Amino acid sequence: MTITMRKCQLDDVQQLKEVSITTFYETFQAQNSPENMQAYLAKAFHTEQLEKELTTAHSTFYFIYDQEELVGYLKVNMDEAQSEQMGDDSLEIERIYIRNGHQGKGLGNYLIDKAVAIAAAQGKASIWLGVWEKNEPAIGFYQKMGFRQTGAHSFYMGDEEQIDIIMTKAVGAI
Repeated sequence: MTITMRKCQLDDVQQLKEVSITTFYETFQAQNSPENMQAYLAKAFHTEQLEKELTTAHSTFYFIYDQEELVGYLKVNMDEAQSEQMGDDSLEIERIYIRNGHQGKGLGNYLIDKAVAIAAAQGKASIWLGVWEKNEPAIGFYQKMGFRQTGAHSFYMGDEEQIDIIMTKAVGAI
């Protein structure tokens, strides 16, 4: 396995759209109605929305490749780009998306390590993320990576309110 990463650019928007829709659908379609899935995918991952996110200051996407195949990405936010105002000393991991066929290969660890390195390089004290309360495999993974629950917030999947657990990890923590 050869893992590489690169920062996404605006001209990557169609690849970003495809991998976003595919990975989100693979992960959540079984637990959500088709109508809510379609509404969310159309809202969150249309080209103009992703272009806006790609050009937002203090928000950065990184593609991850396995043997030159695009298998997912990491999105991090700092400062005012964070989806919750957690302070200037925090970095948000907004998305870690990995195609199902590539999960369990250490790519999630690799992306968490990348986020920690970015946070450390920017002088951030902590990193945080939101994870759906029903996504037990992800919660277990984040706990294994040193994250602890520090709060919760609402997330809307179509017309359904869901709860995301906010998990935080100190930069430098094991």
